[in-house]
Amino acid sequence: MDSANDAAAVRTADEADDVLHSMLFDGDEPAPSAEVLKARHCMVIRAADTEGHRSAAHVLVERRYADSGYTTAPSAGAQTPARFTLTAEVNDTVQGTLTIGFDGSGGLLVDQCFGDATARLRDEGATLCEFIKFAVDSVAHSKRVLAALFHTAFIYAYVIRGCDRIVIEVNPRHVRFYAHMLGFEVLADERINPRVNAPAVLMSIDLHYGAERIAMAHREPGRRSERSMYRYFFSAEETRGIVRRLLAKDEPAPALAH
Repeated sequence: MDSANDAAAVRTADEADDVLHSMLFDGDEPAPSAEVLKARHCMVIRAADTEGHRSAAHVLVERRYADSGYTTAPSAGAQTPARFTLTAEVNDTVQGTLTIGFDGSGGLLVDQCFGDATARLRDEGATLCEFIKFAVDSVAHSKRVLAALFHTAFIYAYVIRGCDRIVIEVNPRHVRFYAHMLGFEVLADERINPRVNAPAVLMSIDLHYGAERIAMAHREPGRRSERSMYRYFFSAEETRGIVRRLLAKDEPAPALAH
Protein backbone atom coordinates (compact mmCIF):
# COMPACT_ATOMS: atom_id res chain seq x y z
CA MET A 1 0.00 0.00 0.00
CA ASP A 2 2.98 2.36 -0.18
CA SER A 3 2.71 2.98 -3.91
CA ALA A 4 0.12 3.12 -6.67
CA ASN A 5 0.76 -0.56 -7.38
CA ASP A 6 -0.44 -1.60 -3.93
CA ALA A 7 -3.04 0.99 -3.08
CA ALA A 8 -6.81 0.84 -2.83
CA ALA A 9 -8.07 3.67 -5.03
CA VAL A 10 -11.66 4.62 -4.36
CA ARG A 11 -13.91 6.78 -6.51
CA THR A 12 -15.13 9.68 -4.42
CA ALA A 13 -17.97 10.73 -6.72
CA ASP A 14 -21.43 10.01 -5.28
CA GLU A 15 -22.90 6.75 -6.56
CA ALA A 16 -26.57 6.06 -7.20
CA ASP A 17 -26.69 3.23 -4.65
CA ASP A 18 -24.64 5.27 -2.15
CA VAL A 19 -22.11 2.45 -1.81
CA LEU A 20 -18.33 2.81 -1.65
CA HIS A 21 -16.71 1.59 -4.86
CA SER A 22 -13.03 0.89 -5.38
CA MET A 23 -10.51 0.05 -8.06
CA LEU A 24 -8.08 -2.59 -6.82
CA PHE A 25 -5.09 -3.49 -8.95
CA ASP A 26 -4.16 -7.14 -9.05
CA GLY A 27 -1.80 -9.57 -10.66
CA ASP A 28 0.06 -8.37 -13.73
CA GLU A 29 -2.42 -5.62 -14.52
CA PRO A 30 -0.55 -2.29 -14.38
CA ALA A 31 -1.88 0.25 -11.92
CA PRO A 32 -3.06 3.58 -13.31
CA SER A 33 -0.51 6.36 -13.18
CA ALA A 34 -0.73 9.20 -10.68
CA GLU A 35 -2.10 11.37 -13.50
CA VAL A 36 -4.90 8.90 -14.25
CA LEU A 37 -5.79 8.58 -10.56
CA LYS A 38 -5.95 12.36 -10.33
CA ALA A 39 -8.15 12.64 -13.41
CA ARG A 40 -10.55 10.06 -11.98
CA HIS A 41 -10.64 11.88 -8.62
CA CYS A 42 -9.61 8.65 -6.95
CA MET A 43 -9.01 8.30 -3.24
CA VAL A 44 -5.83 6.37 -2.48
CA ILE A 45 -5.43 4.59 0.87
CA ARG A 46 -1.78 3.97 1.68
CA ALA A 47 0.64 3.34 4.51
CA ALA A 48 2.33 6.53 5.67
CA ASP A 49 5.78 5.02 5.32
CA THR A 50 7.64 8.06 4.02
CA GLU A 51 8.56 11.16 5.97
CA GLY A 52 6.45 13.26 3.60
CA HIS A 53 3.30 11.19 4.14
CA ARG A 54 3.82 11.09 7.92
CA SER A 55 4.37 14.83 8.03
CA ALA A 56 1.20 15.49 6.00
CA ALA A 57 -0.77 13.19 8.29
CA HIS A 58 0.54 14.97 11.38
CA VAL A 59 -0.29 18.39 9.94
CA LEU A 60 -3.88 17.27 9.31
CA VAL A 61 -4.22 15.84 12.84
CA GLU A 62 -2.73 18.98 14.36
CA ARG A 63 -5.05 21.25 12.39
CA ARG A 64 -8.23 19.29 13.04
CA TYR A 65 -7.43 18.85 16.74
CA ALA A 66 -6.72 22.56 17.05
CA ASP A 67 -10.09 23.30 15.44
CA SER A 68 -11.68 21.31 18.29
CA GLY A 69 -9.54 22.92 20.97
CA TYR A 70 -7.37 19.83 21.59
CA THR A 71 -3.63 19.69 22.08
CA THR A 72 -1.49 17.20 20.13
CA ALA A 73 1.70 15.31 20.82
CA PRO A 74 4.67 15.48 18.43
CA SER A 75 4.67 13.17 15.41
CA ALA A 76 5.67 9.60 16.31
CA GLY A 77 8.20 9.37 13.45
CA ALA A 78 8.80 6.25 11.36
CA GLN A 79 6.43 3.28 11.27
CA THR A 80 7.24 0.66 13.90
CA PRO A 81 5.79 -2.76 14.79
CA ALA A 82 3.81 -0.95 17.50
CA ARG A 83 2.41 1.82 15.28
CA PHE A 84 0.94 1.78 11.77
CA THR A 85 -0.38 4.95 10.15
CA LEU A 86 -2.73 5.07 7.15
CA THR A 87 -3.58 8.06 4.99
CA ALA A 88 -6.39 8.75 2.55
CA GLU A 89 -5.38 11.00 -0.34
CA VAL A 90 -7.23 12.64 -3.20
CA ASN A 91 -5.22 14.49 -5.84
CA ASP A 92 -2.06 14.03 -3.76
CA THR A 93 -3.66 15.78 -0.77
CA VAL A 94 -4.08 13.94 2.53
CA GLN A 95 -7.78 14.14 3.45
CA GLY A 96 -7.77 11.63 6.28
CA THR A 97 -5.45 9.68 8.55
CA LEU A 98 -5.65 7.04 11.26
CA THR A 99 -2.94 5.34 13.33
CA ILE A 100 -3.24 1.84 14.79
CA GLY A 101 -1.38 1.22 18.05
CA PHE A 102 -0.66 -2.42 18.96
CA ASP A 103 -0.42 -3.80 22.47
CA GLY A 104 2.95 -4.98 23.72
CA SER A 105 5.52 -4.50 26.45
CA GLY A 106 5.00 -0.73 26.28
CA GLY A 107 1.23 -1.03 26.54
CA LEU A 108 -1.15 1.36 24.80
CA LEU A 109 -1.61 5.12 25.01
CA VAL A 110 -5.15 4.53 26.24
CA ASP A 111 -3.70 2.85 29.37
CA GLN A 112 -2.72 6.28 30.69
CA CYS A 113 -6.34 7.26 31.19
CA PHE A 114 -8.22 3.94 31.20
CA GLY A 115 -5.66 1.40 32.42
CA ASP A 116 -8.13 -0.34 34.72
CA ALA A 117 -10.53 -1.04 31.85
CA THR A 118 -7.84 -2.26 29.43
CA ALA A 119 -6.38 -4.47 32.18
CA ARG A 120 -9.76 -6.19 32.50
CA LEU A 121 -9.86 -6.81 28.75
CA ARG A 122 -6.37 -8.33 28.84
CA ASP A 123 -7.36 -10.52 31.80
CA GLU A 124 -10.26 -11.79 29.68
CA GLY A 125 -7.77 -12.81 26.98
CA ALA A 126 -8.36 -10.01 24.48
CA THR A 127 -5.63 -9.06 22.01
CA LEU A 128 -5.92 -5.29 21.95
CA CYS A 129 -5.14 -2.48 19.57
CA GLU A 130 -6.09 1.18 19.67
CA PHE A 131 -7.12 3.61 16.96
CA ILE A 132 -5.49 6.98 17.60
CA LYS A 133 -4.66 10.24 15.80
CA PHE A 134 -7.75 9.95 13.65
CA ALA A 135 -8.64 12.99 11.57
CA VAL A 136 -10.68 13.64 8.43
CA ASP A 137 -10.68 16.92 6.55
CA SER A 138 -14.01 18.68 6.32
CA VAL A 139 -14.71 17.69 2.73
CA ALA A 140 -17.84 16.56 0.91
CA HIS A 141 -16.85 12.89 0.92
CA SER A 142 -15.74 12.58 4.54
CA LYS A 143 -17.97 9.53 5.14
CA ARG A 144 -16.19 7.61 2.40
CA VAL A 145 -12.80 8.74 3.68
CA LEU A 146 -13.73 7.59 7.18
CA ALA A 147 -15.11 4.27 5.92
CA ALA A 148 -12.08 3.50 3.76
CA LEU A 149 -9.65 4.29 6.59
CA PHE A 150 -11.60 2.34 9.20
CA HIS A 151 -12.11 -0.71 7.01
CA THR A 152 -8.45 -0.86 5.96
CA ALA A 153 -7.45 -0.44 9.62
CA PHE A 154 -9.93 -3.18 10.62
CA ILE A 155 -8.36 -5.51 8.05
CA TYR A 156 -4.80 -4.76 9.13
CA ALA A 157 -5.58 -5.17 12.84
CA TYR A 158 -7.81 -8.25 12.55
CA VAL A 159 -6.44 -10.26 9.64
CA ILE A 160 -2.77 -9.27 9.50
CA ARG A 161 -1.95 -8.66 13.17
CA GLY A 162 -4.47 -10.98 14.84
CA CYS A 163 -6.14 -8.46 17.14
CA ASP A 164 -9.66 -9.15 18.32
CA ARG A 165 -10.65 -5.90 20.04
CA ILE A 166 -10.21 -2.20 19.27
CA VAL A 167 -10.26 0.45 21.98
CA ILE A 168 -10.69 4.16 21.29
CA GLU A 169 -10.93 7.33 23.36
CA VAL A 170 -13.62 9.68 22.06
CA ASN A 171 -15.04 12.99 23.13
CA PRO A 172 -18.38 12.45 24.93
CA ARG A 173 -20.26 14.30 22.19
CA HIS A 174 -19.07 11.71 19.63
CA VAL A 175 -20.15 8.61 21.58
CA ARG A 176 -23.49 8.33 19.80
CA PHE A 177 -21.84 8.39 16.37
CA TYR A 178 -19.42 5.54 17.14
CA ALA A 179 -22.16 3.51 18.84
CA HIS A 180 -24.81 3.87 16.14
CA MET A 181 -22.67 4.08 13.03
CA LEU A 182 -19.97 1.49 13.85
CA GLY A 183 -21.26 -0.54 16.79
CA PHE A 184 -18.72 0.53 19.42
CA GLU A 185 -19.77 0.10 23.06
CA VAL A 186 -18.88 2.26 26.07
CA LEU A 187 -16.44 0.53 28.45
CA ALA A 188 -15.68 3.42 30.81
CA ASP A 189 -17.34 6.74 31.42
CA GLU A 190 -15.93 10.21 30.99
CA ARG A 191 -12.46 11.06 32.27
CA ILE A 192 -9.97 13.80 31.39
CA ASN A 193 -7.47 12.71 28.77
CA PRO A 194 -4.24 14.56 29.63
CA ARG A 195 -2.73 14.02 26.16
CA VAL A 196 -5.32 16.26 24.50
CA ASN A 197 -6.49 18.12 27.63
CA ALA A 198 -10.12 17.21 27.00
CA PRO A 199 -12.77 14.80 28.32
CA ALA A 200 -12.81 11.29 26.85
CA VAL A 201 -14.95 8.17 27.00
CA LEU A 202 -13.48 4.72 26.42
CA MET A 203 -15.24 2.74 23.71
CA SER A 204 -14.49 -0.64 22.17
CA ILE A 205 -15.59 -3.06 19.48
CA ASP A 206 -15.04 -6.79 19.17
CA LEU A 207 -13.50 -7.34 15.74
CA HIS A 208 -15.30 -10.67 15.30
CA TYR A 209 -18.55 -8.70 15.59
CA GLY A 210 -17.20 -6.04 13.23
CA ALA A 211 -16.36 -8.70 10.65
CA GLU A 212 -19.91 -10.04 10.91
CA ARG A 213 -21.40 -6.58 10.39
CA ILE A 214 -19.23 -6.02 7.32
CA ALA A 215 -20.21 -9.39 5.83
CA MET A 216 -23.89 -8.76 6.55
CA ALA A 217 -23.81 -5.37 4.82
CA HIS A 218 -22.75 -7.07 1.58
CA ARG A 219 -24.73 -10.28 2.01
CA GLU A 220 -27.97 -8.39 2.60
CA PRO A 221 -27.86 -5.30 0.35
CA GLY A 222 -31.20 -4.09 1.68
CA ARG A 223 -29.56 -3.43 5.02
CA ARG A 224 -27.46 -0.68 3.43
CA SER A 225 -30.36 1.67 3.90
CA GLU A 226 -29.60 1.57 7.63
CA ARG A 227 -27.73 4.47 9.17
CA SER A 228 -24.45 2.62 9.43
CA MET A 229 -20.93 3.26 8.16
CA TYR A 230 -20.71 -0.40 7.13
CA ARG A 231 -22.68 0.34 3.97
CA TYR A 232 -19.64 2.29 2.75
CA PHE A 233 -17.11 -0.48 3.47
CA PHE A 234 -15.29 -2.48 0.80
CA SER A 235 -16.86 -5.54 -0.81
CA ALA A 236 -15.58 -9.05 -0.09
CA GLU A 237 -13.67 -9.10 -3.40
CA GLU A 238 -12.08 -5.73 -2.69
CA THR A 239 -11.19 -6.84 0.82
CA ARG A 240 -9.32 -9.87 -0.52
CA GLY A 241 -7.24 -7.55 -2.71
CA ILE A 242 -6.42 -5.31 0.24
CA VAL A 243 -5.41 -8.34 2.34
CA ARG A 244 -3.02 -9.48 -0.39
CA ARG A 245 -1.39 -6.06 -0.50
CA LEU A 246 -1.12 -5.80 3.27
CA LEU A 247 0.37 -9.31 3.47
CA ALA A 248 2.99 -8.23 0.95
CA LYS A 249 4.11 -5.59 3.45
CA ASP A 250 4.16 -7.81 6.55
CA GLU A 251 5.78 -11.04 7.62
CA PRO A 252 3.12 -13.76 8.02
CA ALA A 253 1.66 -13.62 11.54
CA PRO A 254 0.49 -16.60 13.63
CA ALA A 255 -3.10 -15.39 13.58
CA LEU A 256 -3.62 -15.29 9.82
CA ALA A 257 -6.37 -17.91 10.07
CA HIS A 258 -8.93 -15.19 10.91
